[in-house]
Amino acid sequence: MLPYLQSNRKEEVRMINVAIIGFGVVGSGVYEIVTKNSAVLKRNTGEDIRVKRVLDIRDFSEHEQKEIFTKNFEDILGDKEISVVAETMGGVRFAYEYTKALLESGKNVVTSNKELVAKHGDEFFEIAEKNNVRYLYEASVGGGIPIIRPIANDIAANDITEIAGILNGTTNFILTKMFGENQSFETALKTAQELGYAEKDPTADVDGIDACRKIAILMSLATGKKVDSGEIYTKGIRNLTEEDVAYAAALNCTIKLIGMGSVEDGKVSASVSPMLIEKSCPLSGVEDVFNAVIVRGNMCDTLMFYGRGAGKLPTASAVVGDIVDIVRNPGFRKEFAWKKSSGKLLPYGSGKAKYFVRIKKEQCAAVSAEFGEIEIIRGLSDYGFVTPKISGAELDERIAKIGGAVSKMRIFR
Repeated sequence: MLPYLQSNRKEEVRMINVAIIGFGVVGSGVYEIVTKNSAVLKRNTGEDIRVKRVLDIRDFSEHEQKEIFTKNFEDILGDKEISVVAETMGGVRFAYEYTKALLESGKNVVTSNKELVAKHGDEFFEIAEKNNVRYLYEASVGGGIPIIRPIANDIAANDITEIAGILNGTTNFILTKMFGENQSFETALKTAQELGYAEKDPTADVDGIDACRKIAILMSLATGKKVDSGEIYTKGIRNLTEEDVAYAAALNCTIKLIGMGSVEDGKVSASVSPMLIEKSCPLSGVEDVFNAVIVRGNMCDTLMFYGRGAGKLPTASAVVGDIVDIVRNPGFRKEFAWKKSSGKLLPYGSGKAKYFVRIKKEQCAAVSAEFGEIEIIRGLSDYGFVTPKISGAELDERIAKIGGAVSKMRIFR
């Protein structure tokens, strides 16, 4: 037997001390998983992982482990035994200050904060590299769906040409109600709020802001350069009507809010908007609060990732997964990072696609003259038609020639 197989040396089990900043839905879920699944975590890492500190300004004097709670950030920053911090507080102002300080002090940080990652990820990666620590963010996109790590590792041999998907569970739930139960947008939104799927102020969800941040993160990771969420064309679902639903049904389609990014000849485009999804596309069957992401690579072809895109334990599971990764693989790793942006995004609609355009009755003759032999569909109060593949800029020019349009919507294939 070889000498290295004869060793009886026992591996020393370390105690990995974790802190949580923000004890809301996700933060309390992280605590629950680390506490209840401690044996699973030890089996999968070879180490004992425990929550040593929780930072939250609220009172937790009745909590079973009230002694671990603090309202003082310095209790975490100055504790040399804490090596990993889960930032689950949300927002930017304090989360930015805390994350920067933690990374500079040599602590690893994991987060579910999509807004923070999209805005400041490039800066945090630089600080993490200088201090040989890690900044991970699997939970920032897709909740419990593994998507960050597969892009960074499993399909790293590919040039990623496109990422597209349903990235927001709230809007997908609303659209499911609009199509499945003929509810208006307003009624479906109210239902989502009553069930806790939508915030009292649903702006970030229904106006596409949340999905915008997520596609910015995915495209930044895929390209290695920051994709600025502020440059991404973003349109939500607030103005969708029952007539849009009826047209989609007539076209054997459904409507989903799609975050989409693509790379062609080194140039990046990205957008968020409602799109018509043909029933043959697997995204058409993704309903309720579920998310799905399609990734296309030049070697792997088309992959799809599907699962619960939100919720306490699915999201917390992704946060704890990042903690496990750090325990197994300490030290900075560049495959999860991107650098500062090196250029502007391509204009919205620069690529070619088919569109569904709604027009008024008196425009039908002009449409036939401009677009040739196309089928015009009669709706409840107006008419519509499907264009051939065309760029968004050319479509706008041709729509102007016919006197404008009621609306237009891209068809996703």
